[in-house]
Amino acid sequence: MTDLNALMKQAQAMQQKLQDAQAKMAETTASGTSGGGLVTVALRGAGEITGVTIDDSLLVSGEGEILADLIVAAHADAKRKLDEANGALMREAAGPMAGMNIPGMPKLF
Repeated sequence: MTDLNALMKQAQAMQQKLQDAQAKMAETTASGTSGGGLVTVALRGAGEITGVTIDDSLLVSGEGEILADLIVAAHADAKRKLDEANGALMREAAGPMAGMNIPGMPKLF
């Protein structure tokens, strides 16, 4: 019975670590750039856009398609960075269980 109690305590501790990691993930931010820094997109949490910065040189007639492409590229860069940071938080929280594929348990990353 002692082993079961110890296992339950470990599970509770891991659950708390995962909840803490999820809270940190909600506040994690990342910025991505494209066009040599002409466009910057800032993201938070699961990918919420919190800011877009566009260099004035792109705000001319006829540059709409280029601007759209640069925004998409900057978003992709920021999302990749955000996913890497969030993945690191989850791996840290999961500890030795990181990467394990346990039937019935959600895949953490």
